[in-house]
Amino acid sequence: MKQPSKQHLLRKGIADIKPYIPGKPVQEVKRELGLEDVIKLASNENPLGPSPLALEAMKAALQEIHLYPDAECYELREAVAASLHISPHQLIFGNGGEEIITLIGKAFISEGDPCVISRDVYDAYESVVRIMGGQITYSDLVDYRINLEDMLEKINEKTKIVFICNPMNPTGTIVTRQELEPFLERIPQSTLVVLDEAYSHFVSDRNYPDGIDYVRQGKNVIVLRTFSKIYGLGGIRIGYGVAHPELIQYLRQVKEPFNVNTLAQVGALAALRDDDHVNRTLNLVRTEKTFLYNELSAMGIRVIPSEANFIFIDVGMDARSLFQEMLKRGIIIRLGDIWNLPNFVRLTIGTREQNLRFIKALKDIRDNLLRTASNSL
Repeated sequence: MKQPSKQHLLRKGIADIKPYIPGKPVQEVKRELGLEDVIKLASNENPLGPSPLALEAMKAALQEIHLYPDAECYELREAVAASLHISPHQLIFGNGGEEIITLIGKAFISEGDPCVISRDVYDAYESVVRIMGGQITYSDLVDYRINLEDMLEKINEKTKIVFICNPMNPTGTIVTRQELEPFLERIPQSTLVVLDEAYSHFVSDRNYPDGIDYVRQGKNVIVLRTFSKIYGLGGIRIGYGVAHPELIQYLRQVKEPFNVNTLAQVGALAALRDDDHVNRTLNLVRTEKTFLYNELSAMGIRVIPSEANFIFIDVGMDARSLFQEMLKRGIIIRLGDIWNLPNFVRLTIGTREQNLRFIKALKDIRDNLLRTASNSL
């Protein structure tokens, strides 16, 4: 007997939310395809792995995991505050940057509140607005970049929050200082700007704005950063928000009491001091990004210039068939169709060995497709 639907139990708007679809895990691909050697170039993880200092610190902390973690993240908060030259009262930590986004929604978005988000961007912003019953106005991208002028046209005195991903995921493009500062001057004082800077460590463009400068100036800005990317700590989930102390206090009021576990706190604290790991990661990403640009350009493939640790590639065909063929070769990439760009894939910049493997597979797959198309004529 068919069971009746439970949809009537849902809060308004929940049924319309698209669940987040992460990059396929390595173990899942191994199980599904019977492969032993699989590389993941889909989720913008650090190809060098975690900070060695973080590993040592977490191993040492294992003896104390029967105790609840420090709910205030005191030592980590003091260290991050010192590194950013801000007050510890301007910081809040969470179970990854996604939790800070959720806290922002809980604290500030009421039912019906208008929020502005760019189309085809990281979807955590859209999800939290919908969960809280807010209303979304979408801003269109121009040349795969966030268009602040278009955003301004969508903002009015009632707009509660504007979400800006900088560098943008999935394209890796940035909003410049020359664009952002006039934008911040022109928006209503009642509007909160969330600057998601998860990939800021990788930016080399001198025109890139440091969002924390605007926090220091007292602007209505919350900056999001993470230990998942350059520090290689994605698996322990830790990120943070930077804002005026009053805004931080409001976020603390909706935070779970022990939201950041002990290993995440000690690992992040140690990673923050691991300049060698950070520098090696930066050198690798910049060198390998140039290598991939050159290889793909030689193949006639278009790449969107990126300031992040990933590149967005126009493969010139329906990328899903490429994705499936890559999986057969033990290579996980990210499809662009979740951002309504079905001819694109997003590729995490890997080690030289990983990148060579991707390039070789791409050449083989394209040659096979061309051969098949030729034989069908």
